[in-house]
Amino acid sequence: MKAYRHLFFDLDHTLWDFETNANETLRQLFADYELARHGLSFEQFSQRYSEVNHALWRLYQSNKVTQKQLREVRFTRTLTRLGVAEADIPADISQRFTSILPLKAAVFPHTHEVLGYLKQKGYILHLITNGFEDVQHIKLASSSLTPYFDEIITSEASGHLKPDPRMFAHALERTGATAAESLMIGDNLECDVLGAYNAGIDQVYFNPEKRRHFAQTTYEISSLDELRAFL
Repeated sequence: MKAYRHLFFDLDHTLWDFETNANETLRQLFADYELARHGLSFEQFSQRYSEVNHALWRLYQSNKVTQKQLREVRFTRTLTRLGVAEADIPADISQRFTSILPLKAAVFPHTHEVLGYLKQKGYILHLITNGFEDVQHIKLASSSLTPYFDEIITSEASGHLKPDPRMFAHALERTGATAAESLMIGDNLECDVLGAYNAGIDQVYFNPEKRRHFAQTTYEISSLDELRAFL
């Protein structure tokens, strides 16, 4: 079995439970802004936000929209598509979402136990994330994840987005790691698995919902606890 030394984790949807934390934040905003008065249910609001946000993130990862545009557009687009007049959309709803969300602390099952186990085994842990610099560090602190990681590498700091090989090259350079001794763990087949593969780095596809796919991965797990089997 290959001897790895540096483990690179994705954050959102891999360690930090984005869906749970975003849902809690959306529920708070739905109540605070009394969005039900527009004839909406929370489920409608949440579902449409998720669709709009995912579409915008795909554009962001393809460098077709900026961070600023993504943040400015997602709630306006969500609510107008649900029939809310643009004049009735709270001006600060996006800013409030961005300030509340990173304070949420839900992580995937076994996150702390497995990261503690890996540290104890002597692995050097890093984060490599397309998330925004200003919120990722708050997420890590809120969920008590910061102490596990030596380097926290964001797309903003590197100037590139996963799956761009330059993002991974930057990560290797910054950490002093080689591709051969590194392993990438993440939930996104394109950004994490294919991105790492193209950079010559082995990959672990984290697939908690056991989605069918035809990608070739070095390893695949549905629970973080399964990392113990080969690390």
